[in-house]
Amino acid sequence: MAVQVNFVGSGDAFGTGGRYNTCIMVDGSDVRFTIDFGASSLVALNKQGILHNSIDAILLTHIHGDHSAGIPFMLLDAMLGAKRDRPLTIAGPKNLEARLAEAAEVLFPGMSEMIPKFLIDYVELKVGEPNQVLGLTVTPYAAKHTWQTDPTALRVDVDGKTVTYSGDGDWTPDLPKATKNADLFIAECYFYSKPVKWHLNYHTIQEHKEEFGAKRMILTHMGPEMLAKADEVPEECAEDGLVITL
Repeated sequence: MAVQVNFVGSGDAFGTGGRYNTCIMVDGSDVRFTIDFGASSLVALNKQGILHNSIDAILLTHIHGDHSAGIPFMLLDAMLGAKRDRPLTIAGPKNLEARLAEAAEVLFPGMSEMIPKFLIDYVELKVGEPNQVLGLTVTPYAAKHTWQTDPTALRVDVDGKTVTYSGDGDWTPDLPKATKNADLFIAECYFYSKPVKWHLNYHTIQEHKEEFGAKRMILTHMGPEMLAKADEVPEECAEDGLVITL
């Protein structure tokens, strides 16, 4: 069964190249979910004409603004403008609900007093174990990134296909476990050769390329150095609005 992947946002934290923060939307036969939902994701969805009310679940790799800070904006519009009337599942690291509530209150003081008319189901994903989320099998693997974010790479099984996203993080031996036999490996590739703490660069990806074992790999989350090289490397590189079918 075909699974569609839409790179709604493919940029880094700083909008390099005018790209939106990470928001990877996946359509299965009866579920639509995103992997991450960065601060600019609502803008990116609106630009593509995608109603955020159509999203069933948001899966988060970690709690950094360029991967999760779009959620308060989405929820506020879901309550006030879009009038969402169907459940929403948000799954991610430990203390997920409290941390997103704190972020929402900082961005929109008083938002904590608003009561949505739709159910929000917060699911804390157990690292290293398969988690069932709306018929998806979501397996997080510990990532090497800012520890306060509880970072993970996510392996998601949907309709017989496997999509793995590295999230942010340097190389670890767990990454090939997350990517083994995956139909698609979406790899953060922040820089080309410059080593940056807690991130992958192109040279590191090349060094371990044979270990990943995925059928297809697409590079994303590119900073200035890597983005300048994107047309020169043989690997596929994401851009905002890229849609592929698995």
